[in-house]
Amino acid sequence: MTKSPNEFQLNPDEEKPFDPPDAVKPKAIKPRDAATLILVRGGREVMMGQRAKGHVFMPDKWVFPGGRVDPGDARLPAACELTAETEALLRKGGVVRRPPRAFALAAARETREEAGLILGGDAGPDLSKLRFVARAITPPYRPRRFDARFFLADAEEVLADDRPVMGEELLHTRWFSLDEAEALDLPSITRFVLKEVRARLAGEAVLPPFLRWSRGAHSLERLTS
Repeated sequence: MTKSPNEFQLNPDEEKPFDPPDAVKPKAIKPRDAATLILVRGGREVMMGQRAKGHVFMPDKWVFPGGRVDPGDARLPAACELTAETEALLRKGGVVRRPPRAFALAAARETREEAGLILGGDAGPDLSKLRFVARAITPPYRPRRFDARFFLADAEEVLADDRPVMGEELLHTRWFSLDEAEALDLPSITRFVLKEVRARLAGEAVLPPFLRWSRGAHSLERLTS
């Protein structure tokens, strides 16, 4: 793991990767493992959905499909496994208590449950097509905390059908151009990761960021395999 030359600082405030704290700070809780999949179509569109108004966590916000890693995710079938580089990156950032494949398979499962999009066939998804693009741990001042891994995949390579449906948690799920996506009401971390995706699609060599709250401030490290 290599650290960026300076502590991570973004200006203006709305560009910070984590949403600001609420007026009342809850007792810090242990973050839960989570995984998210960013599907890109034609190198210029991303698939997103809107969280329902009644959700306690990020109501009305537009997000990529994702959610908590379940205990059984590590045992799900896969047509191909993660590349050695991706597996190595997923082991970075301190103690990782789950097999790296669990995060990728959780991202694929959540995409099916939330957007109705299925990766792969009967043999399961081709995990070698999923690229690890970011990791972020929700700050301790948030009432719900996640240690989330973000993956990126080309829809044309991993999906048989790229027409999303409305799931139980995401509404109005559809494809957006990158400019359209950035104009949506996004959580701060989603906006940050979207910029990382845009840089990758532009051909920039970007190391996956590891975002967290350290010593009372946002911190970013770039992970290397």
